[in-house]
Amino acid sequence: MRKIYLALGVVVLASISCGAWWWWSGSTEAVQYRTGKIERGALTAAVAATGAVSPVSQVTVGTQVSGQIKDILVDFNSEVKAGQLIAVIDPETFEYRVRSAQADVDAARATVLTAQANVVASRAQVSKAKTDLTEARRTHERNLMLVDKGFIALSESDKSNALVNTTLEAVKAAEAQVGVSDAQVRSAQANVSQRDAALLQARVDLARTRVTSPVNGIVIKRSIERGQTVASSLQSPELFIIARNLQDMQVEAAIDEADVGRIRSGQKATFTVDAFPGQTFEGKINQVRKAATNVANVVTYVAVVTFSNTDGRLLPGMTANVRVITDTRDQVLKVPNAALRVRIAGVEPAADATPSSGAGSPPASPPAASPNATGGGGPGAEFRNRLNTELQLSPEQKDKVDAIYAEARPKFMQLRELPEADRSKARERITSEIRARVGDVLTAEQKTKYAAMVAETSSRTSTRGRIYVVDADGRPKALNVRLGISDGSSTELLVFANSPQAADLQEGVKVITGILSGTGSGSGAPTKPASTGPRMLF
Repeated sequence: MRKIYLALGVVVLASISCGAWWWWSGSTEAVQYRTGKIERGALTAAVAATGAVSPVSQVTVGTQVSGQIKDILVDFNSEVKAGQLIAVIDPETFEYRVRSAQADVDAARATVLTAQANVVASRAQVSKAKTDLTEARRTHERNLMLVDKGFIALSESDKSNALVNTTLEAVKAAEAQVGVSDAQVRSAQANVSQRDAALLQARVDLARTRVTSPVNGIVIKRSIERGQTVASSLQSPELFIIARNLQDMQVEAAIDEADVGRIRSGQKATFTVDAFPGQTFEGKINQVRKAATNVANVVTYVAVVTFSNTDGRLLPGMTANVRVITDTRDQVLKVPNAALRVRIAGVEPAADATPSSGAGSPPASPPAASPNATGGGGPGAEFRNRLNTELQLSPEQKDKVDAIYAEARPKFMQLRELPEADRSKARERITSEIRARVGDVLTAEQKTKYAAMVAETSSRTSTRGRIYVVDADGRPKALNVRLGISDGSSTELLVFANSPQAADLQEGVKVITGILSGTGSGSGAPTKPASTGPRMLF
């Protein structure tokens, strides 16, 4: 029995030991993380949008007269030349109008001839009246001589004088009638001009019944049928749409207002269409239209992507999925986007790990004004190098530009003493001053390139984020970081040579992209997981 009790005791002790070990191992389960690495490589940021393929230039052919379509001479995909007859509207009504207008012109011209004849008659009356006046004056003079000699009575002289006055008034009346006749001639001639204009208008309307192509091109749409009646009383109806050239085409892409600030003329763009899956077509941004489109409170702007359609495969109206390359970085540090979404409770960054707004932080404005522009790392040095290479600065210009940046460095140092709300405006003011001074150093050709460089860098913005790296003890360490462009899977890390985080943010450093199991406390020590029920020892 003693041996039996001893064996049972050993079994009980072994069972208790196994249960305690199992309990302890379950409660001290280590936290496991999914990790990635900080890598160095190229990044390409892009903006996605949709649009429709359309010809660069197309003309809507309408009609300025109303009537019934008598004949259609072209169809879809017909090639046409400028001036070519493409449709005919029934001209019968307009031919009658021309005849009526011609008759009005003939009648008006006859009226002119009548008025001119009246002028001739009026002038003859003037001549007759003047002859009568001459005869009356001669008779009156003779009577005055006879009165002086006493051969006739004084009353005869008075009668001849009255006849002279009457004849004189008749001359004036005849001359006035000549003026009236001249005015009637001018009125009749003006009526002829008016009737001529009506005749020309009738002939123009008759000519408009013959619809011709205004340009060389190809018919991409026909909206009428033979026998159809078109009315142009309020608006010119659409008969055809003619594309001038289907080899030079464009995509009008709708860009969201949040992305339009990154779109500039000259940027490369690629797009795909459903008709040719797996094929990518290339183009470039030709124009960003400032007119906004608001649909269901969604504001978009049209960016025109031009491309060459030499093989003629792409047709007007196709839906295009556009991808505009807005920025490219070579040999930059990048971190997986999953690392930016991780949050570990209780693990906070150190107080001095937050990037400051001084010399070590990236500028909110274009890097051209960075205090690090003359040395060190960061976008300021990159921009400074671009000034030398792309603008081909002379040695004298390099010295002047270096002096400008050197003078600006203390001003940027002083920004740390300003309140956070005032730093942005002060930084922008210093940046504008540097741009102006650098521009004064450059030639006219260099200024144009410099303006394009400033516009490009102005669209590059940096944001803040948080990542967790794994320290030497395997525990998570939080770091607040500055982020640049993103390609959707990775995001650029902006790290400066004089930043306190430079040692932690290097190529190959592990970053936490997810939590696989367990939970951690603020220090990363394991804690007891929540149990779903009592654990049995046996």
